[in-house]
Amino acid sequence: MGKPLGVGVVGVGNISGQYFENIPKLTNLKLIGVADLDVERAKKVAAAQGVQAFTVQEIYTAPNVDVILNLTLPQSHAEVTLKALQNGKHVYLEKPFALTMEEARPVIEYAASNNLRIGCAPDTFLGTGIQTSKYLLDNGAIGGAFAASAAWSAPGHERWHPSPQFYYLNGAGPLFDMGPYYLTALVTLLGPVVNVIGNTTRSNRERKIHTGDLAGTRIAVEVDTHISAILTHASGAQSTIMVSFEIWGSKLPTIEIYGTKGTISVPDPNRFSDPAFLFTEEEPEWKEVKPLAGYVDAGRGFGLSDMATAMEENRQHRASGELGLHVLEIMEAILKSGNGSARELIKSKVQPSSLVLLAQPTIAD
Repeated sequence: MGKPLGVGVVGVGNISGQYFENIPKLTNLKLIGVADLDVERAKKVAAAQGVQAFTVQEIYTAPNVDVILNLTLPQSHAEVTLKALQNGKHVYLEKPFALTMEEARPVIEYAASNNLRIGCAPDTFLGTGIQTSKYLLDNGAIGGAFAASAAWSAPGHERWHPSPQFYYLNGAGPLFDMGPYYLTALVTLLGPVVNVIGNTTRSNRERKIHTGDLAGTRIAVEVDTHISAILTHASGAQSTIMVSFEIWGSKLPTIEIYGTKGTISVPDPNRFSDPAFLFTEEEPEWKEVKPLAGYVDAGRGFGLSDMATAMEENRQHRASGELGLHVLEIMEAILKSGNGSARELIKSKVQPSSLVLLAQPTIAD
């Protein structure tokens, strides 16, 4: 293995803690420093991590930073990613890739024309849960896969998040917040999507923050909060998805894949290591499947580590910018279709990712 990739983090909000926990375990990554618009917060986090606190402008030009880990709010994703690329840095960013395809295309085009890498969350599909499901599919455990269903619901993030207003702004809502986990899993398992039909709505109930210093504050809702869609995959398979901030309780499964000879119950795509379950014509009862593929004990940051390995091996990384762009186009098309248009065609292409062998080659002791 060569020199570890120097990582500079922009944005040290809620999600950053999970990355800080995992980066020291990954031998091909080295945390160099952090930056945030809240300078004092950046200094506090930098001290806790034993790294340098940069200003947002400084981190783009720091010579020992090879890749910017973009953990800003979705409204800033495209701007921060493009600035990093323009300063010669590779980028790995949290989902979604951008708010719209219009702002995303110049970013992906700039990276391609300047031989720079973009990786995009979620990387949960690299864990043993979804990779084991992919292994089962690839090896014919349920025959030919022809359909799938996916569902996620909650009454709203305001019940636990201390500052949840951004979840109800354009570029968020249940589709842009939780949809990427489920859509990335469906694309990983069934292949790219070629068209969608969407339906969207919202209730008129009042939203208030439940916890923290802002408890009791009303939340303005700018987005639809209950979304469903039918997806047609290039393989011919059809999948359905429902994501909602409107449901108080549900027993719906997260993802099921239906084949000609059985069904796979795919674990929660917001997690890395939950087990898959298999029900087949030959054995018509649910059986837990031991891990057969995927990064063991994975967590956020493994997609960036996979990108670093791919750079060294001169191959495509799995949690790629192209995959993030494809998922973004699917979400944008669902909303457009849900607002009155007919079936929406998906123009972006993404190559199926290779299976992750059951191993943990980049984990430090």
